Amino acid sequence: MLTIGLTGGIGSGKSTVSKMLAELGAPILDADKVAQSTYAPGASAYDEVVAAFGRGIVAPDGTIDRTRLGPIVFADPAQLKRLTAIVWPRTLDRMRELIGEMRSRGEKLPIVVEAAILIEANWMPLFDEIWLVTASRDRVIARVERDRGMKPEQTEARIRAQLPDAERIRYAKLVIRNEGTMEELRAEVKRVWEEALKRNG
Repeated sequence: MLTIGLTGGIGSGKSTVSKMLAELGAPILDADKVAQSTYAPGASAYDEVVAAFGRGIVAPDGTIDRTRLGPIVFADPAQLKRLTAIVWPRTLDRMRELIGEMRSRGEKLPIVVEAAILIEANWMPLFDEIWLVTASRDRVIARVERDRGMKPEQTEARIRAQLPDAERIRYAKLVIRNEGTMEELRAEVKRVWEEALKRNG
């Protein structure tokens, strides 16, 4: 039974592909949400994150306030590295647990995990296959401006901060090129999912 890692850069359409796969019946895990769950109160990374960044990041209800944590880690690469060193390994452990729970409940379909930083976090061993969603730089910039209201120079900075697709492709079993219409993308997603079902046995 396959476990598929779905990745891609900002504006590639990775989340759109994930939604399309869900519509086709794929069980989906969102690595971002799993990562956030690791530093919820009482979860595995909570105490260490608070110890690393101080009580100032804790909201009155005891949760970690991401609007306070964000500016600390995104302003300083060393602080971001400190956070990811705590959260990424625990996210991997939790995803492994969740996949195990889904299988033990009888899930036979390929499980798809949407994870933007799959390769950067070195989560590759968790997956049987890695699928990469790509789009041209011009399309990414236009899409991010339209969907998120980010200026082209902001998007360019994000792209530069990410792993390039040329590096991601080295790990990918297949590449979904998101260069056309939504209908074309949906047809391609349906095709690759049906092929995955055959490989899944």
